Amino acid sequence: MRIRIVDAFADRPFAGNPAGVLLLDSDAFPEDTWLQNVAEEVNLSETAFAHPLPAGGEADWALRWFTPATEVDMCGHATLATAHVLHTAGAATGTVRFSARCGLLAADVDAEGTITLDFPTAPLAPADVPDGLSEALGARILSAHDTGPHIGDLLVELADERTVRSLNPHFAGLVAHSERGIVVTAAADDPGRGYDFVSRGFFPQVGIDEDPVTGSAHTALAPFWSARLGRDELTGLQASARTGLVRTRLRGDRTLLTGRAMTVIDGELLA
Repeated sequence: MRIRIVDAFADRPFAGNPAGVLLLDSDAFPEDTWLQNVAEEVNLSETAFAHPLPAGGEADWALRWFTPATEVDMCGHATLATAHVLHTAGAATGTVRFSARCGLLAADVDAEGTITLDFPTAPLAPADVPDGLSEALGARILSAHDTGPHIGDLLVELADERTVRSLNPHFAGLVAHSERGIVVTAAADDPGRGYDFVSRGFFPQVGIDEDPVTGSAHTALAPFWSARLGRDELTGLQASARTGLVRTRLRGDRTLLTGRAMTVIDGELLA
């Protein structure tokens, strides 16, 4: 079985967020144990598995995502990576529709290979700052927001870009404070550098201490910063070691996430 490793939200190799992608030729998913074992073997933030659906339905492909430790309800970068593989392999053209645990998703690929994902906007709600979270992060928290059931993150606003970049959190101390992870954010110190806000994502709850670029988190970051900056189109920089840019466009209950991807490994899974 063919397996690819794709760097998503990146325009060069070894940047953005790498995802494993397996296109299955069956009309159903294999057993969950096998899917989890493959994801553990690949050992990236997420591995995506997709199989084709019958023509004429509301979606073209069924899609699931697994971290090395568990299945997740929503994943942006591995969806972008899957759309990239479908188009480069000649298995799809134009817009691809996916059926996933979080509902219907879509990915549109233009002639130059830029991919725009259509995801549900996270229903942000103010939240109390949990006891001990500031100490675990090592920074003062300005505000906290719940991101809803599909994402399950706690979105945390910090004072400035420098604070976000310099965090060295105590990961074990983060585990109790959200269902999936902690996303920290601040406004860009200098928007003239090509991005409007920065973020980092910590997900020890699902086996990922820090995720390089978290597309799904931007469905919460987009409405959060659009309300503050007064614009529906923004660019976010996820300030991990690999870094990645995510262009966002808020459309009410849907958020468009735009980026590029490239395949860096193309091989064969023998198990």
